[in-house]
Amino acid sequence: MSTIIIIPARLSSTRLPNKVLLDLNGKSVVQRVYEQCLKAKKIDKVFIATDSKKVYDSCFEFTSNVLITKETHQSGTDRIAEAVKDIACNIVLNVQGDEPFIDPKLIDSLVDSFTRETVMSSAIHILDKVEDLKNQNVVKVTIDKNNNALYFSRSIIPYYRDYWNDLLENHVNIPKELRFYRHLGIYAYKKDFLLKYSNMEQSYLEQLEKLEQLRVIENGYKIKMIETTYNSIGIDTQKDYEKALELINDIE
Repeated sequence: MSTIIIIPARLSSTRLPNKVLLDLNGKSVVQRVYEQCLKAKKIDKVFIATDSKKVYDSCFEFTSNVLITKETHQSGTDRIAEAVKDIACNIVLNVQGDEPFIDPKLIDSLVDSFTRETVMSSAIHILDKVEDLKNQNVVKVTIDKNNNALYFSRSIIPYYRDYWNDLLENHVNIPKELRFYRHLGIYAYKKDFLLKYSNMEQSYLEQLEKLEQLRVIENGYKIKMIETTYNSIGIDTQKDYEKALELINDIE
């Protein structure tokens, strides 16, 4: 079974322009992502998909596995679907181009999550800070007893009816007996499902929450969620970039 990673790498970013090409101790952010992906043991090939010639030229200096895609895509999923349509593979992973510390073991766990019935999988991390619960940019997810996603939201889910105000107003850390999950933006798909998914119309809840994974659930499909201790360190703002610089310097 052939398994590949596609890293969507757009140059434009509202909050942090050109972020995928920002320097992290001598290498660009997207190169760091690419090299982390190569450490996964269950991946056959890693590609970068971009609509920017500047990104293409930069990436071509360290790999020939760079694909040019249309500029009109509304989401990373659409970009990945275009990139993989002519690549022979069974499973496709979407690793964000701003995740230079992505855990290779998590990538392997997502590959292992696939059974005959699985069409898509993603990852979750237990939240421990109340401030993250309140942050609408931290996407929350609820799961069933089989670790399939029930719902994704920018709101706090589930609602803790008995002690809601106490939790939000009097706690810094979330009590250990409560389980709130953060959704991590890494996805794995069976290729045939990815192509089908990219052709589905945007769904009502997806448009409301601005979370495209809700399209899968609204169309009756399941997303298997893999729990990990890896806490996503994406780069969306200048502050994120500065933290990433500190971390990479500590590592190297």
